Amino acid sequence: MILLIDSGNTRVKWRLVDLSGCVLERTSTLTVPQPFEPLRLHAGNIDRILVSTVGSEQSRNSLEQALAGLTRVPVQFYWAEATRAGLQNSYQDVAKMGADRWHGMVAAWLVHRRSFAVVDAGSAVTVDYVNGEGKHLGGYILPGLQMMRRSLKLDAARIGFEYDEQIDATPGRSTGQCANHGLAWLTEGLVNKLHADSQRLGLSQILVTGGDAGRFLTLGLNAVHCPGLVLDGLEHIEKMESRG
Repeated sequence: MILLIDSGNTRVKWRLVDLSGCVLERTSTLTVPQPFEPLRLHAGNIDRILVSTVGSEQSRNSLEQALAGLTRVPVQFYWAEATRAGLQNSYQDVAKMGADRWHGMVAAWLVHRRSFAVVDAGSAVTVDYVNGEGKHLGGYILPGLQMMRRSLKLDAARIGFEYDEQIDATPGRSTGQCANHGLAWLTEGLVNKLHADSQRLGLSQILVTGGDAGRFLTLGLNAVHCPGLVLDGLEHIEKMESRG
């Protein structure tokens, strides 16, 4: 069995697949002390562990320690690359690109083989554009919803608003509405920019992943929802390496 892990800033997601690619277990958990406890029944059958991470060195060490309590199988970290299966990174120093962005693009490219945008709506929102020849055209990194909420709470304490999960971008009529609707308004503006860029660049499709993907879709993003896109990319890479 193969264990695939996407370790982000706030969550650890994993997927356990057998050698035929059949998903046996799949979950998304908060970064708790024992995030892999549900895997204990399968630990003796794990042959490989592939990890995509954007975490700090400390979080990587914690991840390895948690896995060491589960299995002795070596952990293999996978990072951004200059190229993979015709996909070409635009970064001169590819080590500076977050592994999750690259692996999401790998999955999108290998499945669709045409121009696309990938939106990963997580702790940070990342946007990446790829043309029909597989060339990465560049992208954007923006604060995600939770990050913006924390900023308003901590850095503008006098606002004093409560979170509201309702998505409404109309003008607010109370401080709470102004803050919550303002966050939706920003997302709506990003959605409009994504549509405009996709048309201008001739991109065929927008793919969205991440914990806040539903928010983007509700606010009008014309995209295909692809949960677990980073794990999909790792799985494609593992299959390519297995074939030699």
